[in-house]
Amino acid sequence: MKFCKKCFYPENAKPTIIFDDNGVCSGCNYNDSRKDDDVDWIEREQAFQEILDEAKDMAKERGNAHDCIVPISGGKDSHYQVWLLKEKYGMNPLLVSFNHGFNTPSGLRNLRNLTEKSGCDLITYTAGKDSVKKISRYMVEKVGDITWHYHAGIRTLPFKVAVEKNIPLIVWGEHGFAELTGLVSLKDFVEFTKWTRKEHDMRGIEAEDLVGNNGITAADIEPYIFPTDDQISETEVRGIYVSNFFKWNAEEHARLMKKVWDFGYITYARERSFNLHSKIEDHANDVHDYMKFLKFGYGRGTDDASMEIRHGRITREDGITLVKKYDPVEPSSLEFYCNFLGITIKEFYDFIEPMRDLDAWKKNDRGDWELIDPIWEQEKYSTKEEFGKGSVIFSDEYKEMYYNPNNEPKASLEIELSSKSKIFRWL
Repeated sequence: MKFCKKCFYPENAKPTIIFDDNGVCSGCNYNDSRKDDDVDWIEREQAFQEILDEAKDMAKERGNAHDCIVPISGGKDSHYQVWLLKEKYGMNPLLVSFNHGFNTPSGLRNLRNLTEKSGCDLITYTAGKDSVKKISRYMVEKVGDITWHYHAGIRTLPFKVAVEKNIPLIVWGEHGFAELTGLVSLKDFVEFTKWTRKEHDMRGIEAEDLVGNNGITAADIEPYIFPTDDQISETEVRGIYVSNFFKWNAEEHARLMKKVWDFGYITYARERSFNLHSKIEDHANDVHDYMKFLKFGYGRGTDDASMEIRHGRITREDGITLVKKYDPVEPSSLEFYCNFLGITIKEFYDFIEPMRDLDAWKKNDRGDWELIDPIWEQEKYSTKEEFGKGSVIFSDEYKEMYYNPNNEPKASLEIELSSKSKIFRWL
C-alpha cells in the first residue's frame, strides 16, 4: 500500500484520492491550494456577502423572518457557522437539527449551548428509534454503515424545511470530502446538490431503495425523502459551503467558539482519536469509524493526524505513532451497538468480511486478517520516550484540545464533558 508522502492517507482512501508525481495526495494539494497567491480571499468574501444580501432581499420580498437555514449538530463547525452569519453578517438564520438519536452527553450539551448563545430559532426533527434500528441494522449488513440515517437526515431535512418555509439559502460549513481527500478543487466553488448527497453522503442509496428490506416501510423512510425537482425549483433554494469563501481552519474555529460562545471540549481520553474537540457529539462514531478501518485499513486516527500535519502542528513520526495507536482499536461500545441492533459481535464481523479491501488486508496463516504493509512498518515512528517532541498539539497551549497521556487536560466541572457515556442519549 502506498501512502501520501506528506500526510498519512493510503492510496485507497475514500471517496477518491489521487497521488501526484511527487507522491503527495490530492487532499494535501487541496489544502495547500488555500495558500496560493491566485486565491483572492477578499474577492471571495465579497462574493459571500453578495449571496447573503440576495438572501436577505428575497426573505424580505417573501415576508420571511429567516433569511437562511443553517444545518446544525451542535459541534464546533455548527457554532462557527451560526456565529459568523449572525454576529459578523447580521443574518437571521433558522437552525435545523436532525436528531439521529445516537447522541453523546457532550453533544447534547453543546447543542443546547449553541441554541442559547445564538438566540436563534431552532427546528429539530427526532427520528423514531424503531425506524432507526431497522435502517441501521440493514445498512450495517449492506454497506457497513451504522450511521447512514445521520447523513441522509441532515442532508435532507434542511431542504424539506426550506421548501416548507420558502427559504432559498442553506449554509453549510466545510466541504468535508474536499478538506480530507481533495475530492474537488477550491476553484470550483462547488455547491450542494442532490447527486452529491446520494453518491457521497448516502453511499449511492436513496431512501426509497430501503423499503421492503428488514421490515423497512414507507413510513420509516419519510424523513429521508428529498423534495421534488419542482419544489426545489419553485423555492430557488441553493446550498453553499462557507469553506469556499474563507480560509478554513477547524482548530482555530474551535478555539474561537470556546472563547466567545463557550463551546465545550471533552476532557477524557478517547478510544479512536486524540482530538478532544471534533466529532464529540456522535456516540456511534467509534463504531462507524471502526467499520471504515475494517473495510479500508485506515480510520479516525489517520483522518485527524493527516489534518494536523497539513497545518504543521505535528511531526511525521508522531503522526504515524498516533495512526498506529488509534486506528486498529476495537471500540468498547461495539457490544452495546450490536445489542441495540439485535446482532452478535460475530455477525458484525461476518457482515464486514466481504467488504474488506484486499489491497489493504490479507489473511495470515492462522486465518486472521492483517494489514498489508501498514505505514508504521514502512516508516519509523516515535518511541514512547520521544513521543510529542516537536509537535505543537502536545504543548501546554493545546493540552485542552488534544489528548496527551503525559500532559492530560484538566477535568471539566461539567459531567457531560468530563466522562465518557457507555450508551447514547436519544434526547
